[in-house]
Formats: sequence, C-alpha cells, structure tokens
Amino acid sequence: MADNPARNRRRGAWRDPLGDAEYHALGQFRRSFREFMAFSESGAYEHDISGQQHQALLAIRAHSGPEPMSIGELADCLMIKNHSAVGLVDRMVERGLVVRLVSEADRRRVLLSLTREGQVILSEISVKNLGRLSETGKILSELIRTVRRLERRGLWARRGEKDD
Repeated sequence: MADNPARNRRRGAWRDPLGDAEYHALGQFRRSFREFMAFSESGAYEHDISGQQHQALLAIRAHSGPEPMSIGELADCLMIKNHSAVGLVDRMVERGLVVRLVSEADRRRVLLSLTREGQVILSEISVKNLGRLSETGKILSELIRTVRRLERRGLWARRGEKDD
C-alpha cells in the first residue's frame, strides 16, 4: 500500500520538507508578483486600455510563429475561450490598437497585427514594467537560489525524470 501523506499528517508522522527560508522566498515572490501585476494593470489604465488588452498586445507582439498570431492562438495564450478572444479583438480593433489580416496560407484564418498606436502603447507600458521588474530582481534571484537549493536536495523530480 502506498504511503498516504494525508494520513501521515493526521498521525503526526508528516515532516514539512520546507523551512522558514523557503516559505519566506515564496511569500516574498508572491507579494512581489502581485505588486508587479497591480503596477502593470495601472500602466494599462493610464493608457485607457484594460489589463487584458495589454496582455493581448504583448502576446501578439511576442508571437514568433511563421505568420502573425491568430485569434485562436491569442485565446490559447491568454487562456480564454475563442469567443472571448473575438470580443477582445473587436474592442481592440475599435480602439485602433490592432488590425485583422487574412492569412495568405489559409484565407479562413484571421491574423492579428498591432497598429502604430498599439505598438507605442505597448512599448511605453513595457519600458515601465521592465523598470519595475529590475527593482524586484533581488526577490527573483532569491527565489531562483531557493529553487536550485531544493533541486539539489532532490525535493522533486527534475525534468525528464519520472515523478513516482
């Protein structure tokens, strides 16, 4: 019978594999991440766009496929339903941030490209966001050191290994 962690916790046999330093690093990262997200959302609102529109602009610009990003790929990237992505794109086209293109390879595919205004807004938000991230670099570095220390301890299976 396999060892049951929940049963072991109830019997008092469970031992926390993490210490204060690991919880501190995770807590600091989570707080820093939430502060960054709030900062980023605020930057989007300063440009009169939603946080989701900013995420979409970034996803479209960051896309590296052979063609511009499709609406389906945007939906996948933002983890939203296709019809939600269509509505998001409609609002972005109306706002003058994005244009729809027809795929040369498959005329049924709708592709997305940033307009000049979309590029300028994305650039301005991104420069501020990267500046903010540089301020939180110490927290991110500490989290990475913590993760590497836990990997060396073998706390979880590394990539490519079976998780038994």
